[in-house]
Amino acid sequence: MNDTPGWASPGSAPSDGPGPGAPADRPVGPDQPAPADRPGAEPTSPGTKWSKEQPPPGQWSAPTGPAAPGRTPPPPPPGPGWGTPPPGPPGGGWGGPGGGYGAPGGHGGWGGGWGGPPPAAKPGVIPLRPLGVGEILDGAVSTMRTYWRTVLGISLTVAVLTEVVVVLLRGLVLDDSGTAVLNDPDATLSELGDALADTTISSGVVFLISLIGTVLATALLTTVTSRAVLGRPVTTGEAWRDARSQVLKLFGLILLLLLIVAGLLTAGMTPGLIITATAGGEAGVALSALGFMAGGIVAIWLWVRFSLASPALMLEKQGIKKAMARSVKLVRGSWWRIFGIQLLATVIANVVASIVVIPFTFLAAALGGDGISGFLEGTGDLGWTFLLVSGIGSVIGSMITFPITAGVTVLLYIDQRIRREALDLELTRAAGTRGPGASGAVPGS
Repeated sequence: MNDTPGWASPGSAPSDGPGPGAPADRPVGPDQPAPADRPGAEPTSPGTKWSKEQPPPGQWSAPTGPAAPGRTPPPPPPGPGWGTPPPGPPGGGWGGPGGGYGAPGGHGGWGGGWGGPPPAAKPGVIPLRPLGVGEILDGAVSTMRTYWRTVLGISLTVAVLTEVVVVLLRGLVLDDSGTAVLNDPDATLSELGDALADTTISSGVVFLISLIGTVLATALLTTVTSRAVLGRPVTTGEAWRDARSQVLKLFGLILLLLLIVAGLLTAGMTPGLIITATAGGEAGVALSALGFMAGGIVAIWLWVRFSLASPALMLEKQGIKKAMARSVKLVRGSWWRIFGIQLLATVIANVVASIVVIPFTFLAAALGGDGISGFLEGTGDLGWTFLLVSGIGSVIGSMITFPITAGVTVLLYIDQRIRREALDLELTRAAGTRGPGASGAVPGS
């Protein structure tokens, strides 16, 4: 038998008694030493491997009482687990400070835990996981910065075409004389009515042209932003081929939403207007203002609930009704968050655009008409110089607002689908990444 202590099993030490095959009651001859565990037997000299002070057979646990003088108690039994890890090489390895098995934050091993979930895949402008407010805004700006040729090309083309039509209509067809009549305190009631009708028609035509431009820009930029999430560039022609089948539906959706808002505001003001027309007095005016505020609150609530219908219609190739239902489903439970992000993006885009548009407007007033004072008083003549210079400022402002507002809406739609429908898994497969932690290079970054 191997008498090395490291290989001996409990209960098999030489102190357990005679080995196998030896009779238990064998007499001790004169030439043979008596066993050490019998009374009256003199112990022989200990062997080279085993101490003469061995525990009784089968008792291997440490004594619980106080240690005998001059004896060191044995160490306590090891705790549960795999014991102490072997020392690792310098700089890491099995248990060194560099990590690995047993190191703090290492993966598995002796006493180590998982170091947190792996980073999300980021093949494009956003990581494929639920997004924060800053990441949504940064994703919209990153799309504009990374694919600036396509994004600014679309925005510039749409803005220029829209503004050219508006300038030509205001300079050749539409009459701005109604503004002067509305500011004239001596104007008769019929003159005020005609001026109000002319101004309403002019503003409606300009708004309709601007709406068409907004729809076109939104449709194209939605496609660009959705490809940017996957890190895939897209040309203007490709974006148009992908979006053209849904452009008319998108125009109908936005027009329907505008009609809903106008209907709510009109319905809220109608009782006050009726009282004002029949009985007059301040009560009717106050009721009209209160009704306008109530209708506005309901309109804002509905507008946010349907705010994700546009990307749902474009990216899922849905109809108007289904796109609105999809938006309601995605916004449910996150109304305030979506409202805050949309409001923040709108404020940022319009503030940045105003920094450009306002100086051009004052420059246009100084170069044409009756100067800045006439422009501020509303009595200046809006000539071609004013229309052209202010139109340049409007084009630059639209180039800024289009990508930010469209990009934030698309990224909000993707974020809500990631939170509710695990869209990140499908996007990861579509991007061709190999799972969590993989990242793809963003073209142009």
